[in-house]
Amino acid sequence: MQIKELARATGVDVETIRFYEKEGLLPEPARLDNGYRNYAQPHLERLSFIRHCRALDMPLLDVKRLLGFVDDPSGHRVNVDQLVDEQLSRVRARLKSMRALEKQLLQLRSRCDGEHEAGAPCGILDELVSAAHGEACACHPDH
Repeated sequence: MQIKELARATGVDVETIRFYEKEGLLPEPARLDNGYRNYAQPHLERLSFIRHCRALDMPLLDVKRLLGFVDDPSGHRVNVDQLVDEQLSRVRARLKSMRALEKQLLQLRSRCDGEHEAGAPCGILDELVSAAHGEACACHPDH
């Protein structure tokens, strides 16, 4: 199949496929007489594997390492477990950060009752302007 067909089959952009080839994640396909790339089933499966890992938000370096384990599966289970554990740690840290962000936004949102007349002061804007001046605000009281 040509690159456009591979892109359509996997939902991965053509430029991303070329990038993965350049980075060594996806082997370069054979070329047809006209110079077009000719992808086969193994390319589709490997690209689907990469796409699934990226959907789990795994960094490309980890995806590359996982592909190495797929290519040579002898005795690497501990390393695979470690990669997944590290990804879980990153996700948990981001969740914690997102919960803190949610709390900050809720505090900021509490400064506004939602109903403003034209020209009336807005509690949210007042807080954001205060923060821009380096003053404490509802979402960052420590400043």
